Amino acid sequence: MSPAAPPPLAGRPATLVIDGHVEAGRALLVPRGELVHGCTVVLAETLAALPADVERVDMDMGDVVFMDTAGLQFLDLLGGYSHRQSVPATATNWRGQPLRILELAGLDTTDPLHATAHRPEPRPAPPAAPAAPTTPSAASAASAPSERLHVLQEEVDQLRQAIASRPVIDQARGVLMALHACTSEEAWHILREASQLSNTKLRTVAAAVTAGAESNGPPPPAEVRTALRTALGRLGH
Repeated sequence: MSPAAPPPLAGRPATLVIDGHVEAGRALLVPRGELVHGCTVVLAETLAALPADVERVDMDMGDVVFMDTAGLQFLDLLGGYSHRQSVPATATNWRGQPLRILELAGLDTTDPLHATAHRPEPRPAPPAAPAAPTTPSAASAASAPSERLHVLQEEVDQLRQAIASRPVIDQARGVLMALHACTSEEAWHILREASQLSNTKLRTVAAAVTAGAESNGPPPPAEVRTALRTALGRLGH
């Protein structure tokens, strides 16, 4: 079973394919690519193609390399399927940047579906009691989800810009991998941390790294060089 992804959007290649098989009532699904706009369509087609007598759905997320807020919709769709069909579902083996999004969203990074699987329908709320005075600690606890959401939105906004700048960022990652013998994921973290430390747009940092690698190319600005050294030092390179 390997459902096709939806047609490319705005000239972009398809970003997600879900491979898998069903054995002894268990569906093992393996998404490959990115959880971005259109990923829920691919998942809906995959779930619709499962046998009616499937007894559980296990999803290995290890080959998902990128995720924005559409990934949260992906999880909502899978959780809704699990609840409606009374079929246990898991989404495990998260790595890299998608794992970071789960952390920022305050979800269980081992399996974000665990807390919501087979969630009972909410009961009618009892009559509200008179509001108690709000203490500083209570106000802080109430604001925590809002703060997490704000941080998540900022992170996703940066990631959307990264998607638009993907070619130059990919080139810069290749330069860092070649010069410092780091992995692709480590190169991404170096660029992102250098951007934050130098208060410079990620695309600008990437362009400076790429230009500096060319023959007689200009070195990155001083603040970017300093930030890159710091980021590299934290990775031990």
